[in-house]
Amino acid sequence: MPPESTQEILGLPDLKHEFTDPGNRIFIYGRLKQRPACPRCKHPKVHIKSSFKRELRHFKLGNQLAIVRFTSHKFRCPACNCYFNLKLRGTLPKRRSSESFRLDVFERHHGGMTQKHLARTHEISHATVERWYQGFIKNRVDELKGRKVPLVLGIDEHFFTKKKGYATTFVDLKNHKVFDVVLGRSEQSLSDYLRKLPDKNRVRVIVMDLSSTYRSIVKKHFPNAMIVADRFHVIRLINQQFIKTWAQFDPVGRKSRGLLSLMRRHEENLKPEQKVKLDQYFLVYPHLKTIYDFKQKLTNLMRLKHLAKDTVWLKIHDLLPMIEELKASVIDAMKTLGETLHAWKNEIGRMWRFSKTNSITEGLHNKMEMISRRAFGFRNFNNYRMRVLALCGWNGIINRKRSLKLKLA
Repeated sequence: MPPESTQEILGLPDLKHEFTDPGNRIFIYGRLKQRPACPRCKHPKVHIKSSFKRELRHFKLGNQLAIVRFTSHKFRCPACNCYFNLKLRGTLPKRRSSESFRLDVFERHHGGMTQKHLARTHEISHATVERWYQGFIKNRVDELKGRKVPLVLGIDEHFFTKKKGYATTFVDLKNHKVFDVVLGRSEQSLSDYLRKLPDKNRVRVIVMDLSSTYRSIVKKHFPNAMIVADRFHVIRLINQQFIKTWAQFDPVGRKSRGLLSLMRRHEENLKPEQKVKLDQYFLVYPHLKTIYDFKQKLTNLMRLKHLAKDTVWLKIHDLLPMIEELKASVIDAMKTLGETLHAWKNEIGRMWRFSKTNSITEGLHNKMEMISRRAFGFRNFNNYRMRVLALCGWNGIINRKRSLKLKLA
């Protein structure tokens, strides 16, 4: 006789496998392994009051649908005279499909399979596919309630719709998950949400781009948080201002895609023949060589990270004279760059000590854009927010035990 574990129906531990009837549909027949205890008084010996047949869509095996058939019961407790129906682990009450089957439909539909195709292969209606999908989305969002505000927070904006404009993304940079999405990017649109946000005093670090609006919002609503400038945005700003300066000296060469690619690269990423090409170009425009070398030195300084406190102070003494030199420049783009770096010098100094960047946030923005494309756009921001939180904020590893309790309840 096979061991007891092999007689169980996979995913339904309360049922014992009896036999299987293969065909166009696979019918798996099972029976209850043991009677449950009374849910009220925990009396172990309950009586069967009535019985009825029950069928569950359980899984897809190739192109065949597997259906579990068993006899369910209504029980009566002789101790407290309590009546209750059988609660089968792996299913929810009054459902004709197991939770594993519903989860399979959810994951296939999220992966791009249409409702029409799922309705044909899984023998359910289009409305059922939509209802199950929305149900899993809602369950995942409900599991996120009560989360604490992360210690390391990333803030950035992204485009939502032409009518409603931009939205602000709050990201847990430690766990690489979206904490929340709020419509708007101004202090007026975000203040109501941030005022009601609990435990915001526990935030220690906030990473952002060089946005004065976000900086004023953070200083007002996150008093204990240190603002860290995002390294990518700082280096991008330096490159943008350098390109503007280059266009003033040589507007024709600025439009050359080959030269533009070489000018943007870091010096160590240039091949020998590319360096020769740049040197030949700088022979024609020698004043650009000085600006280019200054840009490379400043960019290399911004790329430093994981520095000790003593080293940071040394690098600050290297940065401040360069900022003053930019502010004193007669070139408008360089002067603007110097004023911006001067206004953000404290946040840039913290950037050398901190390793996290908003590249995590930008990656999540790409995923959020794919969610919007797959849904052919969103009109309702609340629906968009729920979808983003369920697919970009839900941590399956952390919430696995809690989800299992919900499924087996």
